[in-house]
Amino acid sequence: MKIKTGTTAVVVVDVQGDFTQVKSGSLAVAGTDQAYLDQVIDATRFLKENGLKLFATQDCHPADHVSFFTNHDGVAVMDVVDIDGRSQVMWPPHCVENTPGAEVLVDDALFEAIVPKGNDSRYDSYSGFFDDGGGDTGLAHILSQQGITDLIIYGLATDYCVKATALDALQSGFRVVLLQDLCRGVAPETTEAALADMQDRGVAIRDVADLVF
Repeated sequence: MKIKTGTTAVVVVDVQGDFTQVKSGSLAVAGTDQAYLDQVIDATRFLKENGLKLFATQDCHPADHVSFFTNHDGVAVMDVVDIDGRSQVMWPPHCVENTPGAEVLVDDALFEAIVPKGNDSRYDSYSGFFDDGGGDTGLAHILSQQGITDLIIYGLATDYCVKATALDALQSGFRVVLLQDLCRGVAPETTEAALADMQDRGVAIRDVADLVF
């Protein structure tokens, strides 16, 4: 797959301590050991060396965030509850602002910008573009200001934040390639469904070895 370096950027989604096994994160995704992290770091450096601009998203929550099951009575992790007419998955506390678990594990010097999301306690924000209340993270504006029309997306987790970011990228007018070998998902069934849904909507599903510069 031929990549246009002048108008293509990379978005690395939520490769953070609390989502990885290598850091014993509170919401560690299966398959996120040191080998996975090394693979992501090496691929990210490779894409940078080939002239692409790199951006990252960073889950970053206040301690009273709506998604934390500990902030609600009578609920358990992975329960789905109704909050103001929205379905909200209950998660363990994770990526709390100014804690090691929120740290992005790829060298921040590689990125043009690291865009925080989920910092409004009222709304979850799987997507790197908008939270569940419609709040804009500013990512689309940052990319458009730099003349970006195409995105390469990968990270954590395939069936939640990666999917939401990829689909919102499409809705924002970008063409999207997802590198599935650099993603990991929360559960096999939802990961498979997420990949199929993204492909059906126009996301190109590839591996990093498919890219040609």
